[in-house]
Amino acid sequence: MSRTRTALALGMAAAAALTVASTAAHAAPSPLAGSTTVTPAGHAFKASLSGKATLKAGSVTVTCSVSVSTGSVPAAPGNHNAAGPVSSPISPPTYSSCTSSMPGVTPTVTTSGAWSVSMQNGSPITATMTVPTGGLVVHTTGLATCTVTAAPSGPASVPATWANGAPSSLTFSGASVPVTVTGGFGCPTSATSSTFNAVYLVSDTTDPAQQITVTP
Repeated sequence: MSRTRTALALGMAAAAALTVASTAAHAAPSPLAGSTTVTPAGHAFKASLSGKATLKAGSVTVTCSVSVSTGSVPAAPGNHNAAGPVSSPISPPTYSSCTSSMPGVTPTVTTSGAWSVSMQNGSPITATMTVPTGGLVVHTTGLATCTVTAAPSGPASVPATWANGAPSSLTFSGASVPVTVTGGFGCPTSATSSTFNAVYLVSDTTDPAQQITVTP
C-alpha cells in the first residue's frame, strides 16, 4: 500500500473512532434522580437528637446533648416527586446543654431563618438539610470569646442519610459546613469549614402509631 493510501486509511480510521466516541458520549447522559415519595402525606413530624451532636471548627469542638426540630410532610401530591427529591420546611433546630472542648469556655448556639430538609429515595436514601445564610451562630464566653457563623455567604447544603424505621432516623456523619470565625486569643479564626455529626430520630406527631418513611 502506498504512503498516500496508508495515510488516508489511518485518517479515516481516526475520524471513525472520534465519531464513535462522540456518539457514545452523547448517548450516555447523567442518570436522572429516581422517584421519591414521603409518607404519610401532610403529617407533622418531630426530629429529636439521639446521643450528642458535635460541631468542630479548627481545634475547637462544641458538643450539644439536646436538639429538636419540627416540620411537616407535604400534602399530596406534593409528597411525591417522579424524578427527584421531596423537600419540607423545618423549624430552625434548637441546641442546648452544650459544652466546649476548650476549658473555661461556655458555648451558646442560636438558629434562625428558613431551614429545610429534602429526601431522595435510593440506596442509601439520602437527605440534604439547607442552612439559611447565617442561620446558625455559636458564641462562646469565658476564657475565649468567639463567634462561629455557619453558611456566612449564602445557604449551605448539609448532606445526610435517611433510614426508614420505627422511628426513622436522619444521620449526619462528618458533614462539612462552611463557617467564619471571629474573636480573640484561642478562637480558631483560620477555620473556613466545620464538621457536623449528629443522629436524629424522626417521629410522626400527627399519628404516633405511624412512621415517616421514604419510598420510590
